[in-house]
Amino acid sequence: MNIKCVWEHNGNDTLLYAVDFIGAYTRGENLETAIKKMPAEIASYQKWLGEDFTDNVEVVIVGEKESDLIIKDADSDVLFESEKAPLTIEEYEKLKALVLKSAKDFLTLYKSIPDKSAAVIAERKTFYGQVPRTADEMYEHTKSVNEYYFAEIDVDADNNNDIYNCRKRGFEALEAKPNFLDNALIEGSYGESWTLRKVLRRFIWHDRIHARAMYRTAVKLFGTKNLVNPFCF
Repeated sequence: MNIKCVWEHNGNDTLLYAVDFIGAYTRGENLETAIKKMPAEIASYQKWLGEDFTDNVEVVIVGEKESDLIIKDADSDVLFESEKAPLTIEEYEKLKALVLKSAKDFLTLYKSIPDKSAAVIAERKTFYGQVPRTADEMYEHTKSVNEYYFAEIDVDADNNNDIYNCRKRGFEALEAKPNFLDNALIEGSYGESWTLRKVLRRFIWHDRIHARAMYRTAVKLFGTKNLVNPFCF
């Protein structure tokens, strides 16, 4: 299977995104390392969707963004060429359902962790502040981008209640805007370009980053017994 990917990098530090598997990504100290991780990421993603999966993957680079950001900390501002086209209502509903599934599954994973205040990694600071270390911190951080992401496309949202319901309300506010399917290109914070398609990808991508960290931390602390891993990492 050929997997079309966009390569975002700062020097050798790499984020590699699978264009047709919205939110699927790998990271690495160089492109070769990120490519080697992609078969496992695609298999995990397909299992998450309940689809037959394959590890027979060939990466095809279809876009590249050389960045000044701290790529090793998953700082990203890339906009894919494919994220500039308008959406049909059918495509939007399918992608929205996937973004809401991601939020629901993130909440399920979080709730299954026995001690949500336990940590296993050392404190470390990144561009957005201290790296979340506990399940509580990872959950609150992941939920907190709801207002930010929607605001970047001029949608009034909030971070109240759980991650699923605040995201759902954000979509309701989006859908109240005329012509939202036009997928307008908007210059947002810090000079970053956004579209609705990009917001949809960023939600799933950000969920996967912190769900993976949350799951791995929980396994180290508690083992796999009683953990629920909807993402199939």
